[in-house]
Formats: sequence, C-alpha cells, structure tokens
Amino acid sequence: MTAARGTSVEITTPDGVADAYLTHPEGGGKHPAVLFYMDAFGLRPHLRAMADRLADEGFTVLVPNLFYRAGRTPVFELPEFIDPGARPEIFQTIGPIMQQLTPELAMRDAGAYLEWLADSPLTTGEPVGITGYCMGAVMALRTAGAYPERVAAMGGFHGGNLATEAEDSPHLVAGKITAELYFGHADQDHALPPEQIQLLDEALTEAGVRFRTEVYEGALHGYTQADTAAYDEAGAERHWEALLELFHRTLR
Repeated sequence: MTAARGTSVEITTPDGVADAYLTHPEGGGKHPAVLFYMDAFGLRPHLRAMADRLADEGFTVLVPNLFYRAGRTPVFELPEFIDPGARPEIFQTIGPIMQQLTPELAMRDAGAYLEWLADSPLTTGEPVGITGYCMGAVMALRTAGAYPERVAAMGGFHGGNLATEAEDSPHLVAGKITAELYFGHADQDHALPPEQIQLLDEALTEAGVRFRTEVYEGALHGYTQADTAAYDEAGAERHWEALLELFHRTLR
C-alpha cells in the first residue's frame, strides 16, 4: 500500500465541464484506472476518503461530479451527518437534479470520463474498473454495457431499481457486457426488492456475464456511507474486501 495524493480536476464533456476529484498513489507513475460513481448525496469529503483508500491500494481513481450541469461541487448543502429521515427536505432538493440526469446524458458523460482516464499520464490506459454506490451503481452497470471495450470490472453497491419493467431498465444492457461484475445488495433496501435481484441475476446469467451477487444481511440502502444514518461498518468492510479482490485480480 502507498500514500494517496488527491487533487481537483476538470473534465470537458459534450455538454460542458465536470469538476472531479482525482487521487492516485504518491510518486506518480502509471496505475490501473478506476472510475468511481458517487451516490445521490454527491461529491463530498467521505467519497474523497473512499477514493483515497482505493488509491492507497495502487489505483488512479476519478470521482466526477455527476450533477455538474446543476453547478460545481458542492451542488447543494449537506449536514456533516446525513439523516434523510430527520431531514426529508434533502431529497426534495436532490430528487429533481437526479431526474434531470437521463440515461442518455449519463452515458454521454461516461464516454468523456473514460476518455479522460485513458489519456491521463497517471493511468495505464488499459480497460478500467468501475465502482458505484446507490444511483452510482446504476451508472456503473449502464457504463459497463455502453462501453464494454473500456471496462474490465465493475462493482455495484446498494444500487436501486437495477431491474425494472421500464423500457430502459439498467439490466437490459446485460447482453453487451464483457466485464466481470460484483454486486453487494442490501437486504433492507426499499429500492431493490428481491424480485429485482432475481431478474438482474437471470439477465446476467442468460447473457453469459461473469458475475457474483451477494445480499448483505441486515444492511440498509447506503450501508457503505459512513457519513449517513444508513452506515453499517461490517457491511462496508465486507464491500471493501469484495471490491479490492475484484480489482486486484482483474486490473493487474
């Protein structure tokens, strides 16, 4: 393990400029790239710390502000400890911004993020790993399907609405995926009932995707996020073990 070094960067997309956090092992050099997709609460100190932990393991990690069309980070004000149950107005602010990020816009952005990583002197230029949380897990799955030649591995954690009846449901990209996938679902997740987990698994199996699904007992939606009321330390550490095993095995 090496010490991580982080900085703010800007990424030109077809629709503007996205601010982002970039962190990598100290000393420079080329390292396998990881695209880190945020949850709905946005790019904040906790996510930077998570990215640094990945960089400590030898990866160059990019965490873009997915809501850049609504403004630079911080897009909205958040308390140090996020408890939507006590502060329901948080989602009244975040919800409309989330809805504006359509799958088409998100995947257009994803192409820019992947190209930026491929061109960076701090990456090996090889296919990347992706990790995503909550809405970021949806983004990660869609990106693996939209850019199969650019994605080697993907981890998705407490993602919601991954397999619905909608015409653009994320699970429908299964047939295009070539990466190896890992999902750490929360079993107390209102946004991903058991029938959706089953539908996702069936779609991935039918498409011949290499994947592993685990349901974390007792975990809530958002269990990896230490600055929220949903945090579960055991679940978070289990997620790190699974994610690092995947990345160390597939990105080296």
